[in-house]
Amino acid sequence: MASPLFPGEKVLSYDVTSPLDTDYYAVFADVEGADRAQWSRAREVGEALAPRMAEAWDKAEYPLQALAALGDADLYVDGIEHAELTPMSPLAAGLVNMEISRADGSLGTVIAVQGGLALRTLALFGSPEQQARWLGPIARGEVPGAFALTEPDHGSDSTSLETVARWDGDGWILRGAKKWIGNGASGSRWDSAVTFVWARVDRDGDADHGQVRCFLVEQETPGYVGTVITGKLSLRGIHQAHIRLDDVRLPEDAVLPGAHSFRDTSTVLFATRSGVAWSALGHATACYEAALAYSTQRIQFGKPLARFQMVQERLTQMLSQLTAMQLYCRRLADLEAAGSLRPTQASLAKFHNTRTARDVARTARDLLGGNGILLENRVMQHLADIEAIHTYEGTESVQALIIGRDITGVSAFV
Repeated sequence: MASPLFPGEKVLSYDVTSPLDTDYYAVFADVEGADRAQWSRAREVGEALAPRMAEAWDKAEYPLQALAALGDADLYVDGIEHAELTPMSPLAAGLVNMEISRADGSLGTVIAVQGGLALRTLALFGSPEQQARWLGPIARGEVPGAFALTEPDHGSDSTSLETVARWDGDGWILRGAKKWIGNGASGSRWDSAVTFVWARVDRDGDADHGQVRCFLVEQETPGYVGTVITGKLSLRGIHQAHIRLDDVRLPEDAVLPGAHSFRDTSTVLFATRSGVAWSALGHATACYEAALAYSTQRIQFGKPLARFQMVQERLTQMLSQLTAMQLYCRRLADLEAAGSLRPTQASLAKFHNTRTARDVARTARDLLGGNGILLENRVMQHLADIEAIHTYEGTESVQALIIGRDITGVSAFV
């Protein structure tokens, strides 16, 4: 059958979504033991969920059973060190991020939000009582967890956040707004859901007056209103929320005792920045492997695309970019395991990998021709999803300024 959009091209089905285990420099050839097992489990779960997630992406739905499935597979621990969580090395955490994002970008963001942001915040800064109640349910995917920092008017300049937690003598009253909050509007669909809200403290005489602290807010609390953001053209298989906090009253112990400043916020973001670099690698891997598989199956002018010189040159270019991304990620994990990873090094990996993933995805989409825009081939979906991860956890421009300040000793932020 001829394609109505592209005359002369036949509408056929191509197998371009099966993993090919691309590792030209054997960057991950030595992965074994628990790291290999966790990586393999991520692949199994990601592959099982991918068809449902593709459908969800098409319809802009958030299938919350996917959140539970990732929890059942114990994939939210993200290398967080805590006695109640399964140990996972930085390398394994990265490989899980990579593999889940290769299967589906929205799933990768579920991992980043539920594990990298919400669970990590609770594990690092929560009280024993808060952790006893919420750590297990969040880690198991039984309770959606959200991390609310970004505001409608404060994205890259999140240090200027305007949400306020005012002490009135009997408890805290939160007022403000947050935007782009994954899992932030889940309360109506689950028995319970929690959001870790970062707000500026207004409490006279308190040593933390004016500082940014974190508050655990159950989403069913009166005054908390989470609305799903519609019209997204990226990461359509997970919902982000616009949150209004209209005099949300909380008890004194709702504050996380370990979080006292924006520096603590940065500790969480620094860890998840590494995850974004790995996620970008997953997206790029899926796009490259789809292009490679397609080039061997698609016949034009009487021969497979793979026999054309221009196609081989493009595939080689993509492989070189993918290999560089792999090397960045492996070194990132090695440095983190040694305890010597600096925040600016994580920024450089994020800066490089999301930029490069965009290039790989664009080349793959072009190589697939008209079939490149079909959801069933996933490349266009990855291309759109990469645009979101290129922005979140610090835009390209912000990462460049962080790195630039480090290498020059001069700040260009102000």
